[in-house]
Amino acid sequence: MDIAPRVHVHLTVSNLDKSREFYTRFFGVAPVKERPGYAKFLPSFCPLNLAISDGHTATAGGAVDHLGLQLASGEDVRRELTRVKAAGLAVREEMGVDCCHANQDKFWVRDPDGVDWEVYVLNYDLEESAPVRRSLPLASGGCCAPS
Repeated sequence: MDIAPRVHVHLTVSNLDKSREFYTRFFGVAPVKERPGYAKFLPSFCPLNLAISDGHTATAGGAVDHLGLQLASGEDVRRELTRVKAAGLAVREEMGVDCCHANQDKFWVRDPDGVDWEVYVLNYDLEESAPVRRSLPLASGGCCAPS
């Protein structure tokens, strides 16, 4: 069996049904595998293998600050943004922002347990002398803030 490389992330979620619905809408695909207390997603637009399983998180978002999906082009980001909005998910858009030593086009969504997902493209790296900025997840309400 020839399997393409993917990053594997496994999240414990507080409500499997809510999270399954969120990730189905966010990724635009149904789980490829479902078992009692478990679901696995392989979105077609990025090399991710996401598994979720029933459990309780200690705090919103757990120890994860945020997760990101880097896409190949701004067109890819805009296509996914359109699809995610049409799926009815709340998004925060950040186009042409300077943060994390680069200029990026991106959007953010938050899962039912408070995990922020960033979908982005790196437009270009910033010069070393450029101010260091960090893009903030959904809770911040702002595009970028000084670190």
